[in-house]
This record gives sequence, structure tokens and C-alpha cells, in this order.
Amino acid sequence: MIVLDENLPDHQRQLLRSWRVPVRQVGLDIGKKGMGDTTVISLLHRHGSVTFFTRDTDYFDKRLCHLRYCLVCLGVERSEAASFVRRVLRHPAFCTWARRKGRVLFVTHTGIRWWRLGSTEEEFARWMT
Repeated sequence: MIVLDENLPDHQRQLLRSWRVPVRQVGLDIGKKGMGDTTVISLLHRHGSVTFFTRDTDYFDKRLCHLRYCLVCLGVERSEAASFVRRVLRHPAFCTWARRKGRVLFVTHTGIRWWRLGSTEEEFARWMT
């Protein structure tokens, strides 16, 4: 399941759906508006197999790595969110749930940094051209 934080604009959610990316958004399709970070994490634990996209950089914390979800922090403009969600989901390192689970990612124009559950070092991949 792909879940967008409520801090992502509605037009970006609609764009993803027009590209046939099945997404749910906090406060609209799942959970409640105004949920705090700890409540969102609890929600992810309950649902499992969730990839959660947000612009809140507080989620880029290696202590939040868990096998029931993947956290993706988008370090891009709000108007670019949908295209970067799609880029992450198409990247060879993250194109399946099995490749994303247990990771916390930080996405920028230059590439993706991430922590993996049980790893002591941050990893990095550039975008595929």
C-alpha cells in the first residue's frame, strides 16, 4: 500500500492516480487529519506493507526502520512530489515491496539516501539516467 502524508498537495495525489499509482492519503482515505508523527507510525505498524511518502524530514531517522513499512522523505518541492514518488517506485533498488521494506529513505534531485534495518551505515544511489 502506498500512503501519502497529508502534507502532500491534493493535485499531486490526483496526478499519481491519473498515472494509475494506487495511493491513499492520511486524513482522506486512511487515518485522521492532524495526526502526529507517533500516531502515523502506529498506523503504519497496524497496516503493514506500507510505503509512506512525506515531506516531513523528521521521519528520516534510522531508529524508525521497521520491516512492516518503508518511510520516504521527499526533499523536493511540493509541486514535484508526484514525479518523485513515481521515480522512487520505478527505481531498480526500490521497485518492489521486498526491496523497500525496513528502509527509511531521503529523496532529492541528486539521488536517494537511506538507512536499512540492521545497517550501521547510510547508503546512497544516484538516479538512473
